[in-house]
Amino acid sequence: MGCSLLSQFLNLSSTCPRFTSSSTSSKLLRRLHLFPDNHLPISQRCYCSVSTPEPITSETPSTSIKKRIVSGVQPTGSIHLGNYLGAIKNWVSLQDKYETLFFIVDLHAITLPYDVQQLSKATKDTAALYLACGVDTSKASVFVQSHVRAHVELMWLLSSATPIGWLNRMIQFKEKSRKAGDENVGVGLLTYPVLMASDILLYQSDLVPVGEDQKQHLELTRELAERVNHLYGGRKWKKLGGRGGSIFKVPEPLIPPTGARVMSLTDGLSKMSKSAPSDQSRINLLDSKDAIANKIKRCKTDSYPGLEFDNGDRPECNNLLSIYQIITNRTKEEVAQECHDMNWGTFKVVLTDALIEHLNPIQTRYEEIMSDRGYLDKVLAEGATKASVIADATVNNVYQAMGFLKR
Repeated sequence: MGCSLLSQFLNLSSTCPRFTSSSTSSKLLRRLHLFPDNHLPISQRCYCSVSTPEPITSETPSTSIKKRIVSGVQPTGSIHLGNYLGAIKNWVSLQDKYETLFFIVDLHAITLPYDVQQLSKATKDTAALYLACGVDTSKASVFVQSHVRAHVELMWLLSSATPIGWLNRMIQFKEKSRKAGDENVGVGLLTYPVLMASDILLYQSDLVPVGEDQKQHLELTRELAERVNHLYGGRKWKKLGGRGGSIFKVPEPLIPPTGARVMSLTDGLSKMSKSAPSDQSRINLLDSKDAIANKIKRCKTDSYPGLEFDNGDRPECNNLLSIYQIITNRTKEEVAQECHDMNWGTFKVVLTDALIEHLNPIQTRYEEIMSDRGYLDKVLAEGATKASVIADATVNNVYQAMGFLKR
């Protein structure tokens, strides 16, 4: 869902296909071998958009029923500015407009080598930072992924319906397995997109906040939902005593207009990441003032005069200006005008001061939460209980639709 709560979500498609309500995806039909290529019924054409999905603009539903959003971050390493600006900061505004579930995706954290002794602590630290950043438990459910067992149950059921070829084409698996080597890569790294699909489909999510690098995984989730709906839903499910119709909602992506992809301080072409070997490449939310100042002072820049957005030859400049824009809550035009004639020495001081001012309240609130462990335990337990009500209903429907004997 750091995957966050879920982060981690494009060669497959530059957008999510949209289908007429009475038709099934032509791509899906071919995969199911129901129709050969070039022999699809006219009524089952695919109507696709070629533009990048825009953030939802009419965010408050006209009815009293709010649309549902899920997201999460992995509890590995320290939550950094990329996790915060790309995901968690946006959750704070989303929780006022949607029904929201934000969880710590600890099951995703074990797909690569990890520190067993630190996983539990890191999970609590991540939950505390959610709250410190402004996630309100009166509006959002906050819980730990492994505390809702339906995540793993649904993953296994979905795995049986997932073609291995769909997983083999996942870009992140190819990249990570190449770096780690085959002998150091577990099956979980290959199949974790199915767990991600389970995380989303389990809660009948309408929307999923994703970064550009996660769109491929969401596309797989959508295709898997359509596949399961076709294989087991509709009249087939009704004959087994179910309600019929779709088993899963097919979720849409929600891509923030800014901050969706914060880049490394040492390489403006690489995403800011917990897994990067150098801590110099990222600003962690709990970094001290001196650490922040040192990292900004040493971050990679360029030799061009002035500062500007959107120059392809200046990725570091665009990244640092974007960070400054978001944490100061200003428009792109305002920042461009303020910083156009600045040199790097001046701007780095301005950016450092802005970062320290923005992160100080988060760090203070984090310390308050961590000093009362009983409070945090209660929040996570209540969140898991609320989430389980939705999750159990979904997984029971899937068991029924797939023909299992009722418990």
